[in-house]
Amino acid sequence: MTTRTKRQWFLMGMRVGIPISAGYFAVSMALGIAAKNANIASWQAALTSLLINASAGEHIGFTLISLNAAYLEVILMEAIANARYLLMSASLSQKLEPRTTFGERLLLGFTVTDEIFGASVAVNGRLSPYFTYGAFIVATAGWTSGTFVGAVLGDILPTRLLGALGVGLYGMFISVFVPKAREDKIVAALVVISFIFSFAAEKLPYVRDISGGVRIIILTVLISLAAALIFPVKEENGDGA
Repeated sequence: MTTRTKRQWFLMGMRVGIPISAGYFAVSMALGIAAKNANIASWQAALTSLLINASAGEHIGFTLISLNAAYLEVILMEAIANARYLLMSASLSQKLEPRTTFGERLLLGFTVTDEIFGASVAVNGRLSPYFTYGAFIVATAGWTSGTFVGAVLGDILPTRLLGALGVGLYGMFISVFVPKAREDKIVAALVVISFIFSFAAEKLPYVRDISGGVRIIILTVLISLAAALIFPVKEENGDGA
């Protein structure tokens, strides 16, 4: 097998990151609009995208900020929303070249997103972290610039049009869970239950008096815990890779 240099790995990752970047730009514009609706400056929205790199995490953050949530609420919810990246990073660490340093592994953890993880695990054989770095550099450029453009549009477009464009963010989340819900009845049921409980939490006495941020945290933890206990994921038998 041909041994690639770090530069070759990096350039290969950059090529893979181009289509990811294009998709990120379109999606993150809705995030920028959401940031503007939360009275967040354009540069702050862009900086958030640069540092977080997670659509769900950012949307939750902007939502909690608009609700004047406490810092602790934001920290807890961000930890819950982004917990899956710990698992993705742990998975990638098993695929890395043995000579990968501790510092390179830490930096790799920062660059992991759903799409970049998918592209990285698809690489045949051992993975150089420089492949993931290259994909991240290109992809995050689209993510950050898209957020900035969306936030700028929030300054110049009419309020009604902004509200219409903001719906695009919900479309993004629908596109995330609908495919899985169509192939897994348990996931579909949990999605419906989440909608029902979320609506009820806004209407029930006492519960509706709890801040929106705390309600989101409580519902997320309770529904996820119940699903894990009632419908545990069974490990497949076989010789794993």
